[in-house]
Amino acid sequence: MDTRLTPLEKTENKISIAAEVARLAKMTVPHLRARHAELFGEPARSHHREFLARQIAWRLQVEAEGGLPEETRQLALAIAREAPLRVRIESAAARGAAVADRTATTRLATSQDVRLPMPGSLLMKEHKGETHVVKVLDNGFDYDGRLYRSLSAIAQDITGTKWNGFLFFGIAKEAAHGRR
Repeated sequence: MDTRLTPLEKTENKISIAAEVARLAKMTVPHLRARHAELFGEPARSHHREFLARQIAWRLQVEAEGGLPEETRQLALAIAREAPLRVRIESAAARGAAVADRTATTRLATSQDVRLPMPGSLLMKEHKGETHVVKVLDNGFDYDGRLYRSLSAIAQDITGTKWNGFLFFGIAKEAAHGRR
């Protein structure tokens, strides 16, 4: 039996995920904690509303689109077993100096704007009582089933006026405070 989705089913699936993510933005912490327990099978440890919404959104996407391929997951686990980064960082800090070939970086090299979240992330914006969800892609943004090259173009579509996309979606403000 072929379990692959047709293009129409994929589109409907994306729409239902976007609708569910939009509903998460309006939920209270107790409701988010209950939804977390449904999806993860255990109570949430956090009471932070935004964190819970992001965790639930991630889980919904994984269930709908699948998680990491098993090969990739096994490779990541093998790398983690072979590279005790925490021990390296702590021992270098104890010596008072970091040796270049033994340090770990906290950022990945990317051609994307550093203010943007990782590809696959969802940006949510409430505007005039409507919640708008944008998916960050490697080569742009997906909004309302269409591909955009910039957040500013999406903001202009939503508002009808020119906007800085980073300001409209609240990314510039977060980056200025060190929250990337």
